[in-house]
Amino acid sequence: MSVIRQDDFINSIADALQFISYYHPIDFVKAVHEAYQREENPAAKDAMAQILINSRMCAEGKRPICQDTGIVTVFLKVGMNVQWDAKMNVTDMVNEGVRRAYLNPDNVLRASILADPAGKRQNTKDNTPAVIHYEIVDGDEVEVHVAAKGGGSENKSKMAMLNPSDSIVDWIVKTVPTMGAGWCPPGMLGIGIGGTAEKAAVMAKESLMDPIDIHEIRERGPQNRVEELRLEIMDKVNALGIGAQGLGGLTTVLDIKIKDYPTHAASLPVCMIPNCAATRHAHFTLDGSGPAVLTPPSLEDWPEVTFEVGSNTRRVNLDDVTPEEVATWQVGETVLLNGKMLTGRDAAHKKMIEMLNNGETLPVDLKGRFIYYVGPVDPVRDEVVGPAGPTTSTRMDKFTRQILETTGLLGMIGKSERGPVAIDAIRDSKAVYLMAVGGAAYLVSKAIVGAKVLAFPELGMEAIYEFEVKDMPVTVAVDVKGESVHNTGPAKWKDIIAHQKA
Repeated sequence: MSVIRQDDFINSIADALQFISYYHPIDFVKAVHEAYQREENPAAKDAMAQILINSRMCAEGKRPICQDTGIVTVFLKVGMNVQWDAKMNVTDMVNEGVRRAYLNPDNVLRASILADPAGKRQNTKDNTPAVIHYEIVDGDEVEVHVAAKGGGSENKSKMAMLNPSDSIVDWIVKTVPTMGAGWCPPGMLGIGIGGTAEKAAVMAKESLMDPIDIHEIRERGPQNRVEELRLEIMDKVNALGIGAQGLGGLTTVLDIKIKDYPTHAASLPVCMIPNCAATRHAHFTLDGSGPAVLTPPSLEDWPEVTFEVGSNTRRVNLDDVTPEEVATWQVGETVLLNGKMLTGRDAAHKKMIEMLNNGETLPVDLKGRFIYYVGPVDPVRDEVVGPAGPTTSTRMDKFTRQILETTGLLGMIGKSERGPVAIDAIRDSKAVYLMAVGGAAYLVSKAIVGAKVLAFPELGMEAIYEFEVKDMPVTVAVDVKGESVHNTGPAKWKDIIAHQKA
């Protein structure tokens, strides 16, 4: 029998969440580096370079890998013989650990959790409550898996109730392209097979807690049907040519994780949940001897990677850029942004649309300006702003035409692809869409040399800021003609991969 003390449990949860906010699992770092070394598409290679550089910077600076510090998911296996020396129940202890982690003044983590999701959607201010899964097992220990899952990747989760005779592989290969790049590949796909609908989803999420080991399986050969599926799915998904950040390339997934469970004879539930370039999870066990001790990785575990600015890279001054200049930008081209940009994401766009519909004047003049879809982390110490990577741009698609046509906005900056509705609006308004790398939030923040709130301060991280930037790297993702790199890039690399295999 072991006795788990309340403070030991709470502090272990809090410490683990801080730990994973700035330390990637080293198996993930190594897998990204291997993909980086193999990659033949310069744009995808540059994206992975930024992810690796950002990862090392976060480990050194102990600041979040991504501005989206996630919804906390905890898997608890509680031994039958465990006793608790606690005044709080276990759920409350988990949430107190989350609260302490996200309010830590030395490394503030962004509060992203909204209560009343179908109503007022009010921020809980401390990222509670966590999503907690319990299992009662033999033994006298408490085993804990803790993860922080970003909304961009979580929103791309897919589920199907297949017929027993259907092909799981075919469904996955057909479905992955529909996910776009908002999940920030390269990453992992967690797949749950069997049980019931909710069991498949939980298994898919739990599978993402496992280390990357598919290369070991490939070297020794698969030993069961699940391992065969993992290899087959990985090869066929990578053959799609989606690539890092959806720019096209050789590596879309780093590993395929699968958990399965017996199911009804008439059923074949399958759930697929992606993990992104900000993969964050930790595992520890409590046996009553004190709080968990998480050993930091050595900085020597990170590869020495540099982000090279090519000779054809444009430096742009946002303070005097003209529509005529923007019209010369080419899809796939790297641009270094300088000067002042605005920020605004879902809540700010909704408020602006409401004001426009009511005939009101916007608090900020958007004419000729660029807006960055971001919700930054609060700054600490001498920072101008905390980690400030892009959010998924497709969420702003429904606002794009009205904003462009009524305000004269010239450009947008965000993460991943734009949908057809937004691309048509961009083309019609002769505007442009630029893509920043998802999973490089701390690196991006270092290009921000000034920040102030201009409007909607009540929205917190979703307020409209004005950022002053110096050499912020972005890729031209949709040009004034409506050509999208997220359409042309994967198509090109799918064809290249097919010819390589022929």
